Amino acid sequence: QVQLVESGGGLVQPGGSLRLSCAASGRIFRINAMSWYRRAPGKQRELVAGITSTGNTNYADSVKGRFTISRDNAKNTVYLQMNSLKPEDTAVYYCNADLTTYGSSLSSRPRNNYWGQGTQVTVSS
Repeated sequence: QVQLVESGGGLVQPGGSLRLSCAASGRIFRINAMSWYRRAPGKQRELVAGITSTGNTNYADSVKGRFTISRDNAKNTVYLQMNSLKPEDTAVYYCNADLTTYGSSLSSRPRNNYWGQGTQVTVSS
């Protein structure tokens, strides 16, 4: 089975920084892409940032220039460095991974989407 374990959330003052981590473990053949989403109270979940297996990145307009997504392939881990945090960044942040895993047979390589449990980020004075 595959697990995504997130860490790094917490309470921070406006203008502060946090770094989120998401480690993938299990029968992983290849990590195709990893992303961070967030859901603020009363709002729909939105994509914050994503990174492909080749290192291409994309960001929501609201976080461009403030957030940086990166990955450590050796550790199967993706990071989200969040700087200049604003109260409107308050949300539960979720890690998402597009993974190819080892299947039940030698030739099986299923590809699926996986989600972490979420980590709370609160920006408040």
